[in-house]
Amino acid sequence: MATTMTISDEEHTLAEEKVDDHTDEHVYEAEALLPSDESLEKKRIRPFGMTPKSCLSIAINIFSAVGLVFVNKRIFEDDDLRHAQVTFAATHFAITAATLYGVSSPPIALFQRKRVGFLQILPLAFAMILAVVLTNASLAYSSIQFYQVARVLVTPCVALLEFIVLRKKIPVVAGLTLIPVCLGVGIVSYFDTSADPNAHISHRTTPLGVFFALISLVASATYTVMIKKYHDITQCESAQLLLNQSPASVLLMLYIIPFSDDLTVWRNVSLGTWAVIFLSGMLACLLHISQFLIVDGAGPVASTVVGHAKTCLIIAIGWSYSRRPLNDSSMVGILLAIGGIIAYSVVTMKAQKPQAG
Repeated sequence: MATTMTISDEEHTLAEEKVDDHTDEHVYEAEALLPSDESLEKKRIRPFGMTPKSCLSIAINIFSAVGLVFVNKRIFEDDDLRHAQVTFAATHFAITAATLYGVSSPPIALFQRKRVGFLQILPLAFAMILAVVLTNASLAYSSIQFYQVARVLVTPCVALLEFIVLRKKIPVVAGLTLIPVCLGVGIVSYFDTSADPNAHISHRTTPLGVFFALISLVASATYTVMIKKYHDITQCESAQLLLNQSPASVLLMLYIIPFSDDLTVWRNVSLGTWAVIFLSGMLACLLHISQFLIVDGAGPVASTVVGHAKTCLIIAIGWSYSRRPLNDSSMVGILLAIGGIIAYSVVTMKAQKPQAG
């Protein structure tokens, strides 16, 4: 799972850690949570699930994902807070750890806690810090639509990394669908950085934003591959892993913050801004928890469809927020990227069905 997402995608993100909406192996390992009878086929045919609980989880997931991106963007419009990325992420992780501890306790008991050794979880915690901080930095210096479109490049990055490290191959057709994804992001990057330099920073993408976006993709892809490995090694569910990661990440960040952030900016933060930061943390928690419930209750196909819906919705609202015309040249790149990633999901899911059966 990715973090917030963001986005990422706090998609990740998310991100942030969440179920990867676009990498087939990670999505389909969640099928262990589902019944292996006729009802599984029904869930595949009807990806949005069969219960009011699933529908509520999907609604909360979409609301929290979209809200998280725009709330974080609002926070990063403050020049001072833009230079306190690690502290901001540490606040998120602390809120996430406290929330997960609460929902895993009676009477809620959403999941059972499972302890992983501190030294064992440390590499994953460090990878999560890099993925989340760099993704947030990308959002701080980019337009919302570029930030979200760039996040879809995590998928080809994961595919490439798994091929290099694990020699894992994807279907040729799936590989071809990633070409328009990369081309689309390139088009959006070009036209977004060529936009009016006098426009407000929240409405345009700076070269620094593109730089952070590119290195955050490498960090997010590495984190995604590590998450899959840790699932196998620890036999933990995503929620259990995240509960172990979050406190470890906060502890690591306490040593990083004095060297990375300007701590004096927090002296002038108003009570209202603190409230928005807390809201951001709670939205991230809702995103994680609802994602677990979607995969558990509605199935991995629903998770993927919801992921695409969130991407489209964030881009559409971001476009409206930036007040750019519909005939803007970067629209072509957005359509290419979204179309390519949806096609990739369809192809990889079809390839997985014979194995699942």
